[in-house]
Amino acid sequence: MSRISSIILKASFIYMNHLNKKYIVIEGNIGTGKSTLANMLCNDYNGRLVLETFADNPFLPKFYNNKERYAFPLELSFLAERYKQLKKDFDTGDLFHELTVADYHFFKSLIFAAKTLPSDEFRLYRQIFDIVYGMTPVPDLYVYLHRPVETLLKQIRLRGRDYEKSIDGDYLIDLQEGYFQFFKEHPELPVLLINLEDLNFEQDSTIYESLTELISQPYDTGINRVNLRSTLG
Repeated sequence: MSRISSIILKASFIYMNHLNKKYIVIEGNIGTGKSTLANMLCNDYNGRLVLETFADNPFLPKFYNNKERYAFPLELSFLAERYKQLKKDFDTGDLFHELTVADYHFFKSLIFAAKTLPSDEFRLYRQIFDIVYGMTPVPDLYVYLHRPVETLLKQIRLRGRDYEKSIDGDYLIDLQEGYFQFFKEHPELPVLLINLEDLNFEQDSTIYESLTELISQPYDTGINRVNLRSTLG
C-alpha cells in the first residue's frame, strides 16, 4: 500500500469511528489513568490534546511535604494555570482537529481546594474561582474513571513520583467524595461514570475499544453509571 493510500485509509477510519463529540473531559482520582486515556483517544481520533501541566508546578513537592503551609499558593497557582491554558487553547481555532480531549475539568480546582484549604482561605479562594469559572468552556461529555483506592495506591507506587509518596488512602477518599459531590451539585452536566476496577485499557485493546464505544454514545445530563467489566461479556 502506498503512503498516500495509507493516509487516506487512516483518515477514513478516523471519520467513520468519530467519537461524536467536540470537547471531552477525562477525569478521575490520582492514578486512575486519565492522562493515558486522553492521549490514546487523541492519537486514534485525531484529537487536540489538553494536558494538565502539574509536574512543572514548583509548589507541588512543597505541598506534599508541608500541606498546611503550601496549600493556598498551590491551589491559586493551579487555578491560574488551568484558566490560562484553557483560554489559550479554546480561543485559538484549530482547522486540523474537530475533537479536543482534556485530562481535567476546570472545576477540579475547587474540588481539590475544598479538601486542602482551611475554611477562611477556601472562602477567599471560592470568590476568585467564581469570577473565572463562567468564562471556561463546557464539555460535551465529562468522563469520570473510577477505581478502588487500593488500585490507585498501587498505581501511584508503580509510577514512582517522589512528590506523590506521601499520598495515602484517606486523601484519595476525600478527593473521590469531592468529585461525587460535584456531580450531584451540577446535574446540568452529562457525566459518564465508568467503574474500571483493575482493568488495564492501555494493554488490552478489547477493554480500550469498549471504553471508546461507551464514550461515543449520547448521554442525558446527570450521572450515567457504567461498570466496564459488565460490558465485556
